[in-house]
Amino acid sequence: MAMSIVHRVTGLALYFGTVLLAWWLMAVASGPGAYAIFSGFIGSWIGRLIVFGYTWALMHHLLSGIRHFVWDLGYGFGPSEREGLTWAALIGGIVLTILLWVLAYAFGGGR
Repeated sequence: MAMSIVHRVTGLALYFGTVLLAWWLMAVASGPGAYAIFSGFIGSWIGRLIVFGYTWALMHHLLSGIRHFVWDLGYGFGPSEREGLTWAALIGGIVLTILLWVLAYAFGGGR
């Protein structure tokens, strides 16, 4: 039940994160001044925290969606299977988020 609620909360977070993506696109299209304002916000600790949370919400929601897809196919309904899929979605979302951020810092130079 808790994972179902988290899946819905991450879906809601993705809607708000899309506003951030739209702001980025509008800033790029508007010129250097607007992009500097956006970059200043995203470069701040609160901006990075929000983007990190958005990344986790995206990864968690993706893996939970795959879990639901497996259920739609008629698999994974046993108690141990349900627990395994639930833990896989939870841990996998965290691991994928950290992996993406490590790769972004490694190849993006920490920008």
